[in-house]
Amino acid sequence: MNNALRWTLRVLTAALTLLAVGLIVTAGLWYTWQAADETKRDTPFEITASRVERWAIGLYLRQMYGDQMNAPANPDDSRERTFVIRSGETLTGIAQRLEREGLVSNAELFRRMVQYWGADSDIQAGVFELRPDMTMEQMVRNLQHGRLPAVTVTVPEGLRAEQIAALLDESDVVEAEAFLAAVRSGVSGNPLLDDRPAGSPASIEGFLFPDTYQFPLNASAARIVEIMVSTWQGRMPADMLARANATGRSVYEVVTLASIVEREAVVADEQPLIAGVYAKRLEDGMYLQADPTVQYARGYDAEADDWWRPLTIEEYSSIASPYNTYLNPGLPPSPICNPGLGAIEAALQPVDTPYRFFVAQGDGSHVFAETYEEHVRNIEQVGGQVP
Repeated sequence: MNNALRWTLRVLTAALTLLAVGLIVTAGLWYTWQAADETKRDTPFEITASRVERWAIGLYLRQMYGDQMNAPANPDDSRERTFVIRSGETLTGIAQRLEREGLVSNAELFRRMVQYWGADSDIQAGVFELRPDMTMEQMVRNLQHGRLPAVTVTVPEGLRAEQIAALLDESDVVEAEAFLAAVRSGVSGNPLLDDRPAGSPASIEGFLFPDTYQFPLNASAARIVEIMVSTWQGRMPADMLARANATGRSVYEVVTLASIVEREAVVADEQPLIAGVYAKRLEDGMYLQADPTVQYARGYDAEADDWWRPLTIEEYSSIASPYNTYLNPGLPPSPICNPGLGAIEAALQPVDTPYRFFVAQGDGSHVFAETYEEHVRNIEQVGGQVP
């Protein structure tokens, strides 16, 4: 090959390289300017990033994701879903939940698209209606500007469904009876409830996560239950199923144990130890003898106006119910309240302890014992009665 031909090929190669780079840069600028023009026309976003930064992000997204940038998660699913953003929740956490719930196809792409549009500071806590057939741009617009009017309600740990129903009714969120009917229908969309033991009631008691909520005005009872169960799913550890299996229990059984721990442990620091005592009693084939299970079986005491009145000595043996763990071995058929994350973590990882017994003191804390004889002495010391 002569020198003239070699020189000509080098010039052509350099020219083609420059042309390719120019086309990429032009595409990035065109996409950025197009988005900016759309923003000016529709004013869906307030741009907080500089044009240079937006150009760089836009170029990166276009090269990495291409047509996926405007593709909905499921173009054939137009059902509205209630999506709740909690106060203090990060953009990364929001994006991951959107992907888990099938509302976006790629959490990382969604997060970067929000940053590209400069909308990360505009997405605030609230209740939103989203659909899987929305494009990411439509999704971000909705999260910026589509927050629904809402009622703020705090649901404490350890309430049974009837107590939550009364709280929501008093707060003008939903009528108590309608809420209870939705809870007892067992329809939740939560696959982790599929492992409930045979004979367990259909109710989703135990999976109504205690939290501070912003419930949309005029929402149906089914929608309120959906929000609470969805919040439960979002707050559970990602490895919950594996950790539950490691304890030899299903997720449903872990939540059932956690519900007993929640009612028993007035002092939160005692939850892992109390869970450990119950776990040991189950391993040893002992009856749980958990007072809260009998209280749950007894139900509402109209005279005391209380769902959880302390038991009389006669009630330990007189309340014939599968929930009475003084009369029946193993766990009760279902959760007895709606536990918080602390009690669930305790049930997933109970303390390895030699204790098999405990009794409550006046301040709500417990005295623990290894033997029944020691336990009886502790009961006498705190002024209690031996059941």
